[in-house]
Amino acid sequence: MISKLPLLKSLILFFSTFLIINSCVNSDAKTKTSEKKHSEINWDLKDIKELGKLRALTVYSATTYFLYKGRPMGYEYELLKRFAKQLNVELELIVVNNVDELFEKLNNGEGDIIAHGLTITRERKKEVAFTNYLYLTKQVLVQKKPDTWRTMNWHKLENALVHDAIELLNDTVYIRSNSAYKERIQNLSEELGGPIYIKELPGELSTDQIIEKVAKGQFKYTISDKNIASIMAANYPVLDISVPVSFSQRIAWATRFSSPQLLKAANAWLKIMKRKVDYNVIYNKYFKNKKAFRSRVKSEFYSLNEKQISPFDKIIKKYAKQLHWDWRLLTSQIYQESRFDPNDSSWANAEGLMQLMPATAKELGVTDRTDPEQSIRGGTKYLEQLWSNFETVTDTIQRIKFTMASYNCGLFHVKDAQRLALKHGLDSEKWDDNVESMILSMSKPKSYNDPVVKYGYVRGIEPYNYVLQIFERYELYKQVIKE
Repeated sequence: MISKLPLLKSLILFFSTFLIINSCVNSDAKTKTSEKKHSEINWDLKDIKELGKLRALTVYSATTYFLYKGRPMGYEYELLKRFAKQLNVELELIVVNNVDELFEKLNNGEGDIIAHGLTITRERKKEVAFTNYLYLTKQVLVQKKPDTWRTMNWHKLENALVHDAIELLNDTVYIRSNSAYKERIQNLSEELGGPIYIKELPGELSTDQIIEKVAKGQFKYTISDKNIASIMAANYPVLDISVPVSFSQRIAWATRFSSPQLLKAANAWLKIMKRKVDYNVIYNKYFKNKKAFRSRVKSEFYSLNEKQISPFDKIIKKYAKQLHWDWRLLTSQIYQESRFDPNDSSWANAEGLMQLMPATAKELGVTDRTDPEQSIRGGTKYLEQLWSNFETVTDTIQRIKFTMASYNCGLFHVKDAQRLALKHGLDSEKWDDNVESMILSMSKPKSYNDPVVKYGYVRGIEPYNYVLQIFERYELYKQVIKE
């Protein structure tokens, strides 16, 4: 009788080999598909400069990007402004609510660069091209001390806390899915030869929000970069962040593989930027200045708390409604005028939130320019009067821009710019790229001495920047403060 064992072994070997080869083929196919997907987006530095805009994908958090008293702030935000200026393009921030979507949106062409503190890992390097690192940090365990920690003796407090990563074995750590922290815990579990369980959290939660939940006792443990954990611990002394779980790691931004020139430009800029004092000032501002951080997070005008922009939101909404404008747009204009300081005054004797001149205030029935309600009521009434002078401008946004420019430099100067636009074959009813270019030119004799100009010289850069900056800030307000 012939044994069937050799035949069985041959069949097992054949199918095993087939599965391995098939797996490798599928893996290669996935890699090629991924690479193909990355290369399909043919958009690089040349295209960005032609468009005149850098689209940066970022997240809304206590260090990356936020609003404080109406002012956009954040480590990434401040660096991005400088990088866009270096490229001589505008900055468009695209705030991603789910951190997990950053890589997908980048590789789908929805943004040009990811500007968020990304840990460089082997797996992530398969998805994106990282810039040179911005800074080095370590990952630490974030845990809550007992509620009575201030009155506990040292020995009891020590016994209540984890002091070594090995003590996490058979315990659970709360971490956002698809994060470098999750990768680190998985590797740590293998290194220690035992299970550390992971409770995966949604990508909508930023690291600082997760840390806050640990401080409030909602989560037991999490992992964070040390610089973020340190600044959060300044506001929550109940947190312990003394246990390291990694060696130094590099934190960087990222571009698509198909954007090598943008990557090259970012690296060249970073090399120069990191040598400047300005770079360290920005880093210290968001990761070292604990007093300023505590002031922000306790403020009702910190947008991660109350979703308020200014102390005057209620009044602004009331009068913006009468004007039929988005209240966030009017708020941006008021910030531009006075930085929300009711007592602000200028060299020309303009005063109050909306910087009304004495004669204008009198005509509008404003008796106290420093009174917030009177100032906003009078300012919006004046805007309504200016608005009525542009009835032929059918596009609402363009009409608002004409109105704002008139508020800044005077109606008759804007009318002069419209006449110049007509003379030069431009669209006199469109502010963008048309009338704005004429008002810019009106600081030069050739333009302000032109026969069609009736009211002479105007420093055109002021109304130009005024409108531009109000709308840039408005776009940021819309990203953060939803209707």
